[in-house]
Formats: sequence, structure tokens, C-alpha cells
Amino acid sequence: MEQRKLRLGIIGIGNMGGGHIRNWLNGDMPEIEITAICDIDPKRLEAGKELVPNAAAFPTSAELIRSGTVDAIVIATPHYDHPPIAIDALNNGVHVMSEKPAGVYTKQVRELIEVAAKSKYTYAIMFNQRTNCVFRKVRQLVRSGIYGEIRRVSWIITDWFRTQSYYDSGSWRATWSGEGGGVLMNQCPHQLDLWQWICGMPCKITGFCKEGRWHDIEVEDDVTIYAEYPNGATGTFITSTGDAPGTNRLEITMDKAKIVVTDAAKISLYELDDSLTDYIYGSKEGFAKVSGKDVEIVTDGFNPQHSGVMNAFAAHILRGEPLVAEGQEGINGLMISNAAFLSSWLGKPVELPIDEELYWEELKKRIDGSHAKSRVVEQVQADMSGTF
Repeated sequence: MEQRKLRLGIIGIGNMGGGHIRNWLNGDMPEIEITAICDIDPKRLEAGKELVPNAAAFPTSAELIRSGTVDAIVIATPHYDHPPIAIDALNNGVHVMSEKPAGVYTKQVRELIEVAAKSKYTYAIMFNQRTNCVFRKVRQLVRSGIYGEIRRVSWIITDWFRTQSYYDSGSWRATWSGEGGGVLMNQCPHQLDLWQWICGMPCKITGFCKEGRWHDIEVEDDVTIYAEYPNGATGTFITSTGDAPGTNRLEITMDKAKIVVTDAAKISLYELDDSLTDYIYGSKEGFAKVSGKDVEIVTDGFNPQHSGVMNAFAAHILRGEPLVAEGQEGINGLMISNAAFLSSWLGKPVELPIDEELYWEELKKRIDGSHAKSRVVEQVQADMSGTF
């Protein structure tokens, strides 16, 4: 007897939607059958039909969702569309995998989470960086408790260099009305998610979001975030699309160790012989240094990325196995970016959870004053983040 497969619809046949199709065509998603595709752009839809000629094709998400041709969908559309399409699917008996971000503002995503909580259908999010063996290992080390509490965390992620040509490749790009933000909303949702997934949520954010600092755009392309945690720890998150050469370095200082991740690929662990807290107050030498040693860290080497998330999604629906990331977790990283924007706009620190109505009011002001770009030259260009 042939094993049942998950019938999947792809909504949005851009680079991300096309990427899922290519993974499937390569045989990387054995428990999935792509049975429907959708795009409001006739040219993209036609391109999708050439890739998957046996799939039903629809010009709108509503038609695909109600067609009876799918058990589940992947939402790979512009950011603002993610929550309303997900809500429509869940209300009509269709499982949902949403590309990141979960949405543009937490008020919108919270409404989706409430719908998902009442639904018997699955809502998941494409946090494919959680499958990276490096970040899984770091989370294990931090959450194990063997090195005590976090004292400081710093992530410099500035290897997102983009040209003006990149921003001019779509009328929606780098606009408040089209994308809802810049580097925080487009390139960094994975890192913001990993930050909180590994270290926990901060309680206060001070944001410095420079809009159009390095490019002719209306949204932020240079950001510094200062975070405070309930235990007194602090953190910084620095990102930009205007630096070259860029840096990708995560440092986590704990009471008994320091963890450094470079280029999302290498873990360095320095293990202290004593607790920093105890040594600071216990040592009788003013210039004493805490002794310690480098510890080799071995991972399982497994890093399946998008196909791994999709395979877990199928296994969850078919057999009840765990997801890589449940959809409601998408609000956490978004809360950090929303807080950074709000803090920058108001010129003061913002406590978490943020005032979601105030954020929406401030964002709407910017949406109302937003302008689609007139010089548009469409390109096919991939972001390292998995967003396009």
C-alpha cells in the first residue's frame, strides 16, 4: 500500500515559492505532493505551471484554499499578506506553513494566533535556521544551565550588503506600505528568532533605526538595538545592509563560559574554572584573571534547512511528530523588531510586551505616507536569509 502524502499548495511563486518547488522536484520532500499553485501575477503563475504542470493553478489564494485540491499551504507572499491568508486557510480546514516573518506587526499576528489556537489545523512557521546544527547546539549549551545565567549577548550581523539596484527591483521593496520595514523585517527575522530562541525574551528594548541611511529608501537599513533582560543581563543587536565586508558574530557571555559563533558555522567555547560572580567577589587580587580552557564542540552536522522544516511539517500532519517551529512562536522575534521601531520612533526605551495599538497607530502613519518606487527593474536575487 502506497504511503499517503501531504497535498501541498504553494501560494506565491516568487523565489521562495519557487525554491520550495525546486526542493520538491529534487526529491527532498518525499512525503509531500505539490497539487496546487497560486500567484496573482499571471507571468509567475505561468512559470509555476511549467515547473509543476500537473498542479492546479489559481490566481487567488482564496480560490486555492477552497478548491479541495490541498491539505496544506505554504504562504510565500509579501509580508502583510501572511496573517490574512493563514486565517482564511485555518478557517477553511487547511493546514498552514508561513514563510517568515509571521506578519508585520504583532497585533495582526496575535489575531492569527487566536484563530490557530481554536483550530484543529496546524499553523507552523518557516524558521529554517533552527535546523542548523550550530544554533541547535548553542541553544542546548545555554539552556542546559551548566554555565549559569547569561550576563551579556551581542550579535553583529552586517553581512547583508545590498545595492540600490536590489531595492529598485520591486515597487513594494523597502517601503512601509509594501514590506513594513527594511533590514529588520526582511533580512533579520531568522536572527531575531534565534536570539530569543537561544537567550530568551528581553524585557526592555532601546532601538536606533536609521531610515535610508545608506540607500534611497524610506525604511531602515542600519540598526542598533540595546536589550535588557529580567535577570539584569544586557544585549546588543547590530545590523545593516550598507556595510562591506560584513560580520556575522554572536557572542554569549555566561557566568562560567563564553560562547562565540562566527558565520553561523563555527562554535568556540571557553569554559571558566570558576563562576565569574564568585570570582569577582572572592578573589583577593585586584588584577586577577579567571582561568579556563577552550573546549571543542562537536555537533551532529545535520542542517536540512527549508526541506527539513517542510518534512517535519508533513510528518506532524501525517503522524503527529514535532514541528521545527510552531506558528505562534513567530510573534517573539517580531515583538523585538516592533519594539526597536517603536523605541526609535518615540526616542525612548520600550518595555515588552509592547503597546500593540500604539505600534499599529505609528506604523499606519508611515504606511499612509509611503510611496511605491517608480524606478523598478525586477530581478531574481536571493537573500542569504531566505527572503527575496
